[in-house]
Amino acid sequence: MIDAQGNNLIFLLCAPRSGSSLATVMLQNHSKVFATQEMWYLMSLYDLKNNPLRPYGGMGIIKQFYNAIVPNEVFEQACRSFSLQIYNGLLQGSGADLVVDKSPRYYYILEFLDKLFPQSKRIWLIRNPFSILSSYKKVYADSHEGFNLADELYNPQFNIKMTDLTAGMFRYYDYFSESHPLAYRLFYEQMVSKPEEEMHKLCTFLGISYEQGIEKYGNPVNSVKSDMFYSMGVGDPLLANHTEPHLNSIHNWKEVLQKNEVEMYGRVLGARLFHQLGYSEQLAEAEKWVGVKFDDEPDQELLQLRTTQLAEVTGCKWQAKYRMQSEKAGIQTEPDVIHNASVDSQVFQLQTTLRALEMRLENSYLEQKRLRKQLDTIRNKVNLVKSLIPFGHRITHWASDHLIHRRRKP
Repeated sequence: MIDAQGNNLIFLLCAPRSGSSLATVMLQNHSKVFATQEMWYLMSLYDLKNNPLRPYGGMGIIKQFYNAIVPNEVFEQACRSFSLQIYNGLLQGSGADLVVDKSPRYYYILEFLDKLFPQSKRIWLIRNPFSILSSYKKVYADSHEGFNLADELYNPQFNIKMTDLTAGMFRYYDYFSESHPLAYRLFYEQMVSKPEEEMHKLCTFLGISYEQGIEKYGNPVNSVKSDMFYSMGVGDPLLANHTEPHLNSIHNWKEVLQKNEVEMYGRVLGARLFHQLGYSEQLAEAEKWVGVKFDDEPDQELLQLRTTQLAEVTGCKWQAKYRMQSEKAGIQTEPDVIHNASVDSQVFQLQTTLRALEMRLENSYLEQKRLRKQLDTIRNKVNLVKSLIPFGHRITHWASDHLIHRRRKP
């Protein structure tokens, strides 16, 4: 069972295309672990407070309700209760004790994860960034989505894949930058080269005994769990081509990527990231191939652009350089929340009213800014038209004179 602190819950976190589907399919082959390919639903809960377009309208009302009327602690408690129903519901009838939630884009809600389930265990799956880029290109280049790094990396338009490869990478890098008893670093290259050994160590971290052969996912221990895993139809579409880990994808970035792609991505990430993740050798190989020495620092301007874009599109707010929280959060049970609210209902109501008024004031300010911008745009158009009027008059006189002269000719 998953409890309110997050015990027995595991988050598998990494940049997309890092090999998380492979790690998950081996873990779910353990009799005590339940995992599907990807869930992502915690992002949907988090987004209740934001302002997405809904077919039934009421965007302003919904935003006002969740951000002004409902206190943060009540909202978090409600999300926690719902999540526990989901996670524990998945465990029913499976015989498993642990749930793995593998959702690579949870870099979007790391602060939210820490608040909801502070005692959950978190696995950081790390892979050579050039291999991650190679996997993106291999999977998406020939699909309807397409993938062209040269066109998309610096394109000012929002692109979630470019956010994955830039801001998302550094979000996880910062989050796991300090050692933590509930965090585990799993390296893709070691996982595929020594799968049995790595599964042994990972099981120890999770507090379960290693079961022989779990890394050979082509021979599932529990066919029901395995069928559910593959039924999701998401994650790595190439996973089903093999029955156990292989080494084919460790070095193929040199065959898949072009020199200009390696140079562009190396400049964006900076050399320090490769060194601190343990990929100095791969970085040196890339620098020798493209003939460029990468700066230590990443392209901060591009990282900030992608972070700002995601915030504008989603309404999310990140803490800069956010790290996994070390302290054990005090999680209240649902009756405690109700009791505390009733202890001083007057203060509660006044605080709620204050938040509502602050939201209305903020919305009013934003509306004024929007109207001012619209007014400035119209004024500029008016001034442009006015500036063209004298020229228009000259054209009119010229045309009139021309016609008069033509009529006078015999």
